Amino acid sequence: MSSTKAPAAVSRREQILKEAARLFAERGFHGVGVDEIGAAVGISGPGLYRHFAGKDAMLAELLVGISERLLDGGRLRVADGGESAEQVLHALIEGHIDFALDDRPLITVHDRELDRLREADRKRVRQLQRQYVELWVEVVREVYPACTESEARAAVHAVFGLLNSTPHLSPRASLPPRSSTEALLKRLALGAFAAAADPDRAVAR
Repeated sequence: MSSTKAPAAVSRREQILKEAARLFAERGFHGVGVDEIGAAVGISGPGLYRHFAGKDAMLAELLVGISERLLDGGRLRVADGGESAEQVLHALIEGHIDFALDDRPLITVHDRELDRLREADRKRVRQLQRQYVELWVEVVREVYPACTESEARAAVHAVFGLLNSTPHLSPRASLPPRSSTEALLKRLALGAFAAAADPDRAVAR
């Protein structure tokens, strides 16, 4: 008997957030009205206020929420572990690649709109992001003990920049197959960490 479970139903709140992220990424936070977000999910603009106090609340939940999910997912991958630190690093990379490919609008919204958050929400996002980075730094240093802490941290930020560049890739329809894109991004990330650990590594000219 198959143990495959049916996908969980997406709540109305999740639908609203998904469409808000898409619209904010396409047209900017101030270029989108509550009525337009409502229309995208089939409810009236005023109906949105049963779920969110307004656009500011949606933006905060989007950016705080994804930061929490990345950190929680990273902690789970570390806790699940594996036979080696290398396996944990591979799992972290694969998890972040899933985010970078599945949530491209959120990356764009974060880059453009983070400063629009209330100070408390912005600080929360930054705190979560720092914890996520340090989670990676610890694993990278286990895999590459020659890396200093500052080198490992710089390498982690560089890899995040590489993986989070997905919004700048070609439209989804013209990308290579998902599996090929995942494999390419993983090779690039692993190559960046290996290069950071070996300063004498030859660089193609």
